[in-house]
Formats: sequence, C-alpha cells, structure tokens
Amino acid sequence: MKSLTSLQLFLFLSTTVFNLFSSTAAIGVNYGMVADNLPSPAKVANFIKTKTIFDSVKIFDTNPNVLRAFANTGITMTVTIPNGEIPNLANEGAASAWVNANIQPFHPQTKIKYISVGNEVVLLDNPAHINGLVPAMKALTEALRKAGPQFQDIKVTSAHALNMFQGLTVPSLARFRIDLTETFFKPVLQFHQQNKSPFMINPYPYFELNVMSNNIDFAVFRKTPGVFDPASKKTYSNALDSLLDKTYSAMSALGFADVDIVIGETGWPSLGDPGNKAADMDNAASYNGHLIRKIVSGVGTPLMPNRKFETYIFALFNENQKPGPLTEKNWGLFQPDFSPVYTSGALRDGLQPNLSNPGFAVEVKPGQPLPKPVQPMPAPPADTAKKFCVPKPEATDAQLQNNLDYACGQGIDCRPIQAGGVCVEPATVRSRAAFAMNSYFKSKLGVDSACDFSGTGQVTTVDPSYGNCRYV
Repeated sequence: MKSLTSLQLFLFLSTTVFNLFSSTAAIGVNYGMVADNLPSPAKVANFIKTKTIFDSVKIFDTNPNVLRAFANTGITMTVTIPNGEIPNLANEGAASAWVNANIQPFHPQTKIKYISVGNEVVLLDNPAHINGLVPAMKALTEALRKAGPQFQDIKVTSAHALNMFQGLTVPSLARFRIDLTETFFKPVLQFHQQNKSPFMINPYPYFELNVMSNNIDFAVFRKTPGVFDPASKKTYSNALDSLLDKTYSAMSALGFADVDIVIGETGWPSLGDPGNKAADMDNAASYNGHLIRKIVSGVGTPLMPNRKFETYIFALFNENQKPGPLTEKNWGLFQPDFSPVYTSGALRDGLQPNLSNPGFAVEVKPGQPLPKPVQPMPAPPADTAKKFCVPKPEATDAQLQNNLDYACGQGIDCRPIQAGGVCVEPATVRSRAAFAMNSYFKSKLGVDSACDFSGTGQVTTVDPSYGNCRYV
C-alpha cells in the first residue's frame, strides 16, 4: 500500500540539504543527449549550477562543447570512452594520444574526476571489450601520470551492469559469475585497489522487478514488510540496498571490501508503453525522491552502515530520440525546457517537508543552516488533496498554449503565471500551462474528465509545486 502522503513523499531538497554533503560523497546526474530538442550545453551547465542540487555530471562521451560549457563551474565531470575504442586503448601510445586529445585541453578548468572506460561491457558480452578493459584502464592511468601532476587526481574506472552475479541469492551470499571471477572481476578490482579508484555500478531496481515478484513498492522505497536475509540476519526495506549489498558481498569474497563503490546510473522511468504499470510519475517520484534523501543522509545499507555513495541519477532530460520502448525516452527528471517532469527533490529552492511532523512545512532559503517550522499547511478537500492535473510529456507547445488560453479564459486566477507572479519562472509554455491546467482542474472539484484537455492532460498524485509556486 502507498502509505505516505504526497507531502511526506516528495522531498523539496534545497541548499540546506545540499550543504550536508561531505567531500567524499556527491550526488550527480547523467546528462544524455539523444534528443533533437535539448538546450545548449552552456544553458544546461548554468541550470545545473544555479538551480539544482547536483555537484557532478556524467556524460557518455567526451563532447568538447559540453566540457567547455562546464569550465569554471566547480561541477565535476565523468567522461566515457565508447566500448568500441577499448581494444585500441590497451596500447600506451594510443592511450596517451587519447588523453592528449580529450583530457588535456579541458582539465583542470573543467574538473574531470573520472574516465569511464566503456559502459556495461559484461552485459553487452563482446569478448574484445571484456578482455581489453583492464589493459586499457592501466594504459590510460599511465598516460595520465605521464601527462603531468595536474592530471593525477583523475581516476579511471568502468560502469558495470548488475548481470554480474552468479544465480539468485540473498545479498550476503552474492558472488560474481564463476566464468568471469578470476579472468575479469578479480583483475578489475585489483586495478581499483592499487589505484584507489572506485568500482562503478549501475543498479536499477526497475530492471530487477522480474526477480522480486514485481514488488514495485519495495523497489521504489515505499513502506513494506521488507525482505529478510537469513544468512546475515538483516532485513532489507528497499531493493537498492539489496543490490548494493550484493555487490559488496561479491567484492568482499574476493578480498576487495576496501574498494569504493560509486553508483554510475540509477533511476526510474516516468512513462511507459500501454500495460506497463511500473513506469509512471508516481513511482519515478517515489524512487528518485527517496534516493536523493538516502544519499544525502549517508545512512548506508544493512551491510555497509553509515557509508556514503557517490551517485549519478539517470537522467537529466527526457530524450526523444532514444530507440526502444517508450520508457527509454522518459527517464528524465526535467523536460528540455528545464521544467520538472515531476517533483524529485533535485531543485535547490522550495519547501522541504518536516517528516517528523507531517502537518507542518519548513521554509528553506539559501544560506539558512537549519529550517524553522512555520504555520500548518491547510489541507485541501479530501477528494482532491492528492490529485493534480499536469501536461502529458508528449504534449506539444502549440497544444499547451491552447490549454493555457482556454483555462485562463474560464475565470481561474492566472495572475501567478503572469509578470511578477510567483509561478512566472520558468517562463515556458509547458510550465505556465501546467499551472493553468491544474487550476482549472481544481475549479471543477478534481473530476478526472476536467483534466482531459483533448488528450494532452493527465491526473497524477505527484505534487508539481516548486519553490514558492504552490499548486492548490
């Protein structure tokens, strides 16, 4: 059952929370660009720096325009080498040439933190990529050393999918695949241990639903009885903890418990094809909202208590050109116009719920070390308190402009989205239409049909409020 109210569930994380990060923990985002409608890298860099809690960004190439855009922002970057380049980079000359072309022109003005050599090579199962990974990582590390002392802080790693375990078992008994333990995972972990670089993994509870009896609530951090591990006597309240502890157990069994773990990708899609009940905004908001709170808190896992995990959420934007099912286009926290797809807690400013006293909100402003209680927030009528009307992701600007004109023409109060209003920013058609559509919907007492808007609106329980802009 969904036992949390929308006020409790959606965490308006702000600068106050951002300041809780330690120097060894970070929360970042994957910046994919498989789309034809994205803003310029310069605008993206400014948005991430000024509007979000993210202090690190991961990209899937070494796009020079992106690297230049993040220069002097203080945001750390992870760049990725395509899998197809791995075999060639085992050659030290080729590795040095790659560093000279892709790292030296940008670092340290752009703070490159990691070089990810390939992505999910075991999952894609190309022997040349699997066999060439460790030699390539070694050659690149040596190339960075030869490039000069200013490049010594860049670490080399590779992101791994979680098809790396032998069979299905409880977290404390997880082990790496027998066919790859000695030939692949042990050399990879030896490299990380020797070079003090992290083992990067891509844990996606969404893709593990088939092996957890489709327990969506457990996957997205909702309250459940949990899953008991009889070997460790630990109870798991969520799927991510179990995936992290499986990784730790497999590493520990080989003697590499001291190697750091970085979460290179994790997230949840907000929209899927018909019949996909897991991919929706409520589940995405629950997963990513709780994920952010978990990472910020540093609570760790049952086998790794109080351990902080550097984490990169997938993804920054919805990407309309990605192939495959509809979910592939809808992993983003934000639309291309920077409006939130749903409330995730990724924006700096706003209200942060006081979870110890859910009837009260706490006001959060930049620079305040601790928030203070303010007056109780009035509860909306029971029938509509948890329902909001928002545009569908595929709605066009032309359709949304029509919705905006219609709703504001029906006598609702559109002053908050007009000049000087508290909801005027972001000044996009989508953002203004969302406010107007919801206001019209609430004026009709939350009847679902009032959110149709010719098929471009959808009802959600995710509160789209942000900052001082309150959807009522």
